[in-house]
Amino acid sequence: MSSGSGSWWWKSDGLRRTILELGLGQFVSFSLAMVAFTASLASAQVDAPISLSFSTYLFLAVVYGSVMLYRRQKLLVPWYWYLLLGFVDVHGNYLVNKAYQFTSITSVAILDCWTIGWSIILTRIFLGTKYSLWQFFGAAVCVLGLGLVLLSDSGVGGGGGSNPLLGDFLVIAGSLFYAMSNVGEEFCVKRKNLTEVIAMIGLFGMLVSAPEIIVLERKTLVSAKWSTGLISSYAGYAVAGFMFYTLAPFSLKMSGATMFNLSLLTSDMWAVAIRTFIYDQKVLMFLIRVNST
Repeated sequence: MSSGSGSWWWKSDGLRRTILELGLGQFVSFSLAMVAFTASLASAQVDAPISLSFSTYLFLAVVYGSVMLYRRQKLLVPWYWYLLLGFVDVHGNYLVNKAYQFTSITSVAILDCWTIGWSIILTRIFLGTKYSLWQFFGAAVCVLGLGLVLLSDSGVGGGGGSNPLLGDFLVIAGSLFYAMSNVGEEFCVKRKNLTEVIAMIGLFGMLVSAPEIIVLERKTLVSAKWSTGLISSYAGYAVAGFMFYTLAPFSLKMSGATMFNLSLLTSDMWAVAIRTFIYDQKVLMFLIRVNST
């Protein structure tokens, strides 16, 4: 068989685009797993989730804001839309991180998938995206499974945590904020400049989170012991978050908010791989510990 006939699949535009979308989605998923890993390292030393997000927003604003200033680029989208996008992004992160205080890690990981359902609804309403009946059926099955998690945590099955039901609703609320952020980003990146979108998410995310840090986390940050490990955790989170927010708009532009969130489902697999590689842990033992929390 000739080399030309052997590479016919790559010459197919549809198949090539699908492979590129899947590959990019996995890079985004890996960066999200790195965000979760570095966040767990930092949270073990200090309880300040908003300041963690602030480090990423600051990094984005400095890098991409500098590019915009160099280009003397004017805003293509009114600033108040970016303020709204920054607001929902910051509070999506905050609500999900807060949920860990009330419910189990397993419940948070499962219920965070509500973002997919919310994304389907929001893209259908605001972007006019069309889905088949089978796609709606698949989403309904997923929501039914998530409902069983709620039923379990409400007391029927005895969920873990101090207040599982409250924690579950915090995750669901956070997933709605995530979906709003994803759909808003998809709208912007498909019509406007990618550099502007990333820079403005960083800038307004930073402006929204800064006063909340002063009110909610100032005492915690002042009393924290800023060791080399803690500083390294913050730096690692900022870099991982920078990677995620840089790659996410490209994925959203190519495949849309729903496919983007489906790609993120593999982040748990990447998280296991990262912990196994760094700590030389056995995967089975890691899963047993997660399910027992």
